[in-house]
Amino acid sequence: MIAALSLRIGEVAKQTGVAVGTLRYYESLGLLQSERGANGYRYYGPEAIHQVQFIKKAQTLGFSLGDVGEILTVHSQGDWPCQLVQARLNAKIQKLEAQIAQMIAFKTELEQYRDRWAEAQPHPQPGDICPLIETVPLAP
Repeated sequence: MIAALSLRIGEVAKQTGVAVGTLRYYESLGLLQSERGANGYRYYGPEAIHQVQFIKKAQTLGFSLGDVGEILTVHSQGDWPCQLVQARLNAKIQKLEAQIAQMIAFKTELEQYRDRWAEAQPHPQPGDICPLIETVPLAP
């Protein structure tokens, strides 16, 4: 069976631009499979190149390695994982929208402090480090 698995880990790393340690990590997560030869080397099939490229593309879209593992599992069971991919992508978009709203609210709050401090410079009190920051209330 090793004859069909002709690529050593260094060759996969070179062809994909992914570090050997990363390939080992992918394998430890079950994202990539190899077999050990009698010499102890890891041997990969030619599909390993495509699989590593797929992993990197999925990461570019913000998918975690856990997400990738689930996608690959669905695929290995003979199904197309595109519905799962679309659901995860929609969830990522919703999460980003919430984060953007939080960031906009925080920016607005910072602008209000900036404008307030520009109008009325707080005077230092004994023990103050920075009278500007001293005027900020602690959140409960």
